[in-house]
Amino acid sequence: MPFTLPSLPYASDALEPHIDKTTMEIHHGKHHGAYVTNLNKALESAPALAGKSIEELLAGNCAAVPENIRTAVRNNGGGHINHSMFWQIMAPGAGGNPTGHVAQAITGTFGGFDQFKEKLSAAGMGRFGSGWAWLLRDAAGKLDIISTANQDSPVMEGKHPILGVDVWEHAYYLKYQNRRADYLAAWWNTLNWPAIEERFNAKK
Repeated sequence: MPFTLPSLPYASDALEPHIDKTTMEIHHGKHHGAYVTNLNKALESAPALAGKSIEELLAGNCAAVPENIRTAVRNNGGGHINHSMFWQIMAPGAGGNPTGHVAQAITGTFGGFDQFKEKLSAAGMGRFGSGWAWLLRDAAGKLDIISTANQDSPVMEGKHPILGVDVWEHAYYLKYQNRRADYLAAWWNTLNWPAIEERFNAKK
């Protein structure tokens, strides 16, 4: 089955004032939509891959994907899996402090939520050009913060992202222009901690 664009789990204006309606409409419908379209188009030439999940396609840096379409699958498949997660880890009327196992792990690893926010925001600010900043969890429950370029997904290297923030300009430029720091500060007010807790517990 071809990949499809998932619906937003809330209205396009639901994250205002932190993320505006027009940005959400363009980001979801145009950018994510294009990743899905281009991923499906690339896979037309590789019928042997039909039925594989996006995780299977990206595994081992797209090891199962023919070389002639590997870059297209990496870029567009990465964009699809990254954004599919991104919409889910945000919610209207959300934000605040984490609870549960993920809160305990954050405190144990980084010393507290404020220290974690500082480190993840620094990873987002430090990513030159387009990319993402991630909180990862390994099989033993250890947390780590990294950033990746473009639409590269940690899944390509067998890593499990708990949450990630998109720092491509299309994620924030209409409202924040070049003020990436202001966007990141506002983004914390959208975090859907129950969904993030589910992602954390999924690998326990």
